[in-house]
Amino acid sequence: MHEGLAIYRATDAALWLPYLLTLLAETYGAASQPDAGLRLLDEARTVIDSTQERFYEAEVHRVQGALVLVQAADQHAQAETCFQHALAIARRQQARSWELRAAMSLSRLWQQQGKQAEARALLAPIYGWFTEGFDTADLQEARALLDDLA
Repeated sequence: MHEGLAIYRATDAALWLPYLLTLLAETYGAASQPDAGLRLLDEARTVIDSTQERFYEAEVHRVQGALVLVQAADQHAQAETCFQHALAIARRQQARSWELRAAMSLSRLWQQQGKQAEARALLAPIYGWFTEGFDTADLQEARALLDDLA
């Protein structure tokens, strides 16, 4: 991934860079290296601010919340702020898939905190907007989470 990103950067292109940086940041999180992932997300936000390419902005904040929890599992307030910010951006952009992902992340956090009703109240209406694509990973995951919250 680093090699591919280096080749891409050598072109001086910025289009899709926040997306690519976020994918790499998620990979660092999966490898239990959240600090490296968070640094990449800082760069992604800088690129977003300079290019105004905002299509992946909600995901940048959602992944930040996830990495904060990998960094320290007790950082619930900071992670919740990230997830709420991701949710607000997705809603403003009317980006339903990003909204679903942010809602799932926040719902999982609330579930861990014993806030089952709040988590379900957040996720159920968002899941209900979808009329197709129920075989996709995100919607299957959302359905499973709703079942757990029932």
